[in-house]
Amino acid sequence: MTKLPDAKTMFEIYRERDYNRSFRYIFYTELEEHARETEIARAAAGDTIFHGYLDDELKEPARQEVERIVDELNGMDEDEPMLSRDEFARRLGRYLVP
Repeated sequence: MTKLPDAKTMFEIYRERDYNRSFRYIFYTELEEHARETEIARAAAGDTIFHGYLDDELKEPARQEVERIVDELNGMDEDEPMLSRDEFARRLGRYLVP
């Protein structure tokens, strides 16, 4: 079966810049119309940590891994070093589309 070139979901892991500096994620191509502008503005106001495209055939396990990563980041102390770009790529690599 040939994959369609658009069989992917754009995502971003970002950190809010406000008081609590929480880590969040967004799956851009899944946003509902009524929340699209608000969610995109929230992500744009934050600091991008990692972004890319997920293979739609692997989206559910990818979502679970993204959620685990964000939970892990939110559980870290401010003093702890954040995950490196290589670590994000290692953990999400099997789900990413180049």
